[in-house]
Amino acid sequence: MNTASAPTTDETPLSARETLKALCGYVRPHRWPVALGLLCALVGAAGGLLQPLATKVLVDRLASGGTIAGILIALTVVVVLGTAIEAFGAYVLERTAESVVLAARRTLVGRLLRLRIAEWERVPPGDLMSRVTSDTTLLRAVSTQAVVSAATGAVAFVAAIVMMAYLDAVLLGVTLGVVVLVGGAVALVMPRIARATERAQEAVGEISVALERTLGAFRTVKASGAEERETARVEAAARRAWRHGVRSAKWEAVAGSADELAVQLAFLAVLAVGGARVASGEIPVSTLIAFLLYLFYLIEPVSKLIDAVTSYQEGAAAISRIAQVERLATETSSRPGHKTAAQGPASVRFEDVSFRYHPGLPHTHHQVSFEIPPTGMTAFVGPSGAGKSTVFALIERFYEASGGRVLVDDKDVKDWQLPDLRSTIGYVEQDAPVLAGTLRENLLFAAPAATDDAIRDVLSRTRLDTLVARLPHGLDTPVGHRGSKLSGGERQRVAIARALLRRPRLLLLDEATSQLDAVNELALRDVVAEVAGETTVLVVAHRLSTVTGADRIVVMDAGRVRSVGTHEELLDTDGLYAQLAATQLLAPTR
Repeated sequence: MNTASAPTTDETPLSARETLKALCGYVRPHRWPVALGLLCALVGAAGGLLQPLATKVLVDRLASGGTIAGILIALTVVVVLGTAIEAFGAYVLERTAESVVLAARRTLVGRLLRLRIAEWERVPPGDLMSRVTSDTTLLRAVSTQAVVSAATGAVAFVAAIVMMAYLDAVLLGVTLGVVVLVGGAVALVMPRIARATERAQEAVGEISVALERTLGAFRTVKASGAEERETARVEAAARRAWRHGVRSAKWEAVAGSADELAVQLAFLAVLAVGGARVASGEIPVSTLIAFLLYLFYLIEPVSKLIDAVTSYQEGAAAISRIAQVERLATETSSRPGHKTAAQGPASVRFEDVSFRYHPGLPHTHHQVSFEIPPTGMTAFVGPSGAGKSTVFALIERFYEASGGRVLVDDKDVKDWQLPDLRSTIGYVEQDAPVLAGTLRENLLFAAPAATDDAIRDVLSRTRLDTLVARLPHGLDTPVGHRGSKLSGGERQRVAIARALLRRPRLLLLDEATSQLDAVNELALRDVVAEVAGETTVLVVAHRLSTVTGADRIVVMDAGRVRSVGTHEELLDTDGLYAQLAATQLLAPTR
């Protein structure tokens, strides 16, 4: 089949408002667990907030000669209880974060499997996989911890400022001056973290793309002696990810140390000013001690705020990449009111169909018209690039015709519900893909409800019974990645058996016997001829032996239908067909 492309999808990063909206969309279904985690975090913060005041009271009590046992017991209870509640809240948040990631992955996987073929062919599969795996992982922190850290950090920060103002407004002014100065510097760093993180995630996607490219053609890589070149390609992507990751880590380290720097500078300033105020008698020493404790208490809320912003910057890059997948065009699974219950062989008709894979590419079909009645076998022949495989793609609605109509059972395929249309069709692709798993799983892939009798029948018809007999675990034997434990001919027979097991009303065979030996091809040709008496069979063929047995032959060239007829008729009336037939081998479409 020709390589398809699709209109360019918008891959621009989300704006800050769009990112926040998307983040809220992920958090909203889990708002109550997040609220519980936030409440627990606030309770823990409140416990810490009381300690400096308790210390002031304790120092004053010591100065007056009073007892401090009650204060120490109360303070211990507050610390233990606050820690336990905070730990429970952390567990709730971690569990909720995992739920957010699970929901995002389920949504993405469901969308990826509904992508239009054109989108799937345009975006590298490795990049799509990285968005499902590594990008969704970043949601774990930003969706819960960042939200709660920002909230608790802000509340704790404000509460601490209020308490510090209560103790001494002058010392508070000194503290805020230092914090604002350092905070302004941190604000300049955050955009750099966002850019570096987004580029690091893109580079991780490039690693997946490079690996998928190499592992997808593993034998070719080895046979070509290209291991070192392909290793270098993957390493180059890994180095780019490392470089951007290190850059992000550098700025994160700067931001992460800013809170301690702010507190240390503020401590020195408060110690100097506060010491002078104590010496002058303006404030008691207990007030200075409590204020300094609140100053060190600020480390945690400020750190939480910085961590929240950092996590948000990282998460924003991931959310943007995930959103790009959500913008990709998907198939509409159903259209109410058009369900069909037709039985028996299907008919197919093309009416002046025009099609091209991309607006910038030439047309693959130019007003293609033909009609195929129910039952019988119709063969499509022609040179490479004639548009034969595209006929099947349009029938399956992998693509939409840009002009004209494609009809199945005298109804435009656009008016069919996709599940109904495709349940009518058995389709064997050119490369006859076999999925990782057991032989049984592959056979039942298109017909999961098939009975054991039906399986035995189709195995016999496709001559797979001898293969099953020699496999160590019969039908339950794993066939390897992409059917690597099977020969090319065995994979083709598995694909044909899978299609026949579905009992389709329309069977599409795209060069389905190209890798079979003469004996198995002859056997399967008899099977196809038998099936053609019960259903409608369309075959893209390049072997003359397949074509001669067809009830009708459609000759295509350069995206047009040249002629339609039987083998004998076309030998006399179509020079191209006569030339192809004379070679005994019709050119395959690749």
